[in-house]
Amino acid sequence: MRLFDSHADTPSQILRLRDLSKDNRYGHVDFPKLRRGGVGGSFFALYTPPTMGPDAATRYALEMISGVYDSVGANPEYAAISFTPDEGRAVADSGRTAIFIGMENGSPIQTSLPLLRTFFRLGTRYVTLTHNGDNAIADAASEGKTWNGLSPFGREVVAEMNRLGMMVDLSHASDKTFWDCIDYSKAPVIASHSCCRAICGHRRNLTDEMLKALGEKDGYVGINFYPAFLSDSYGKDQKSARIIDEGDEVEKRFRSDPANPVFRDEWNRMQDKLLGILRSSVKEVAEHIDRAVEIAGLSHVGIGSDYDGINVPPEGLEDVSKIGVLFDELSSRGYSEKEISMIAGENLLAVWDRVIKCSE
Repeated sequence: MRLFDSHADTPSQILRLRDLSKDNRYGHVDFPKLRRGGVGGSFFALYTPPTMGPDAATRYALEMISGVYDSVGANPEYAAISFTPDEGRAVADSGRTAIFIGMENGSPIQTSLPLLRTFFRLGTRYVTLTHNGDNAIADAASEGKTWNGLSPFGREVVAEMNRLGMMVDLSHASDKTFWDCIDYSKAPVIASHSCCRAICGHRRNLTDEMLKALGEKDGYVGINFYPAFLSDSYGKDQKSARIIDEGDEVEKRFRSDPANPVFRDEWNRMQDKLLGILRSSVKEVAEHIDRAVEIAGLSHVGIGSDYDGINVPPEGLEDVSKIGVLFDELSSRGYSEKEISMIAGENLLAVWDRVIKCSE
């Protein structure tokens, strides 16, 4: 069974000096783990924080792209950059991992369609329109107060992405932005790393109505592994909440100077501590998959792990090499091998094919 993951935040970890050629004790994704997990492909997301100004975001995104190309170029036995679903399939068939590029938060394109096209030429094949803050394109789930959905420029962005064959990603978008894109996009839309609001009420998750609309538009949702999106109980007990808050501060220090061995060791110790708190398991991930399949339809559900972008993974899925545990859980719930293969990655590649076809 081959995983094609629709969202991993590994590019930012490259800039935090992770060597992807090594089997790192700390970190969810590197090339040896991708191989052990049988990962056929993964979208590496260029995440820029909403606190960055436009010029800083553009520069940071370009540095991440460079880091991805450098890491993949130095390890051709493990991976290859891929620009189309067919290229990804061919790389996976060769026993390597296809690395696709996405962009999480559209801030790096500023208010410039030429910049959008430049990132497309560099390999970016989806844009998560927002992150945890409204931007020039659209309102985010965390705020949703600026445009009442898509901005006028955001409508131009969606139209241009449709023309390019670039996937419009609605994870992190406000509810109004989601519905605007359902209306304005001529191509299927995706939510690369989201869960089901009927199970966990987080505002980042999708309602049943949204899941149904994604299915009807021939789109896709990749189920996220972040425990806060899997269960309403995560982090609610006093001890866990204290450790999570402490972890946020420790990680912030590490991000400020990843070359500092004191900050790195402190963050590594904190990751061990975070794994000890009460957290969701592989069973909760499967429950969200079940719900999404029930509402959106089997052909529209996949896996968007959010590895390397979450401070703690579910129990049993501590890194990407362990993905087979999820496939075993789905099998125990009655999914056939063909159905698991669809969820594992075929559905992601199929929606990407459909988006490209709409651009032709």
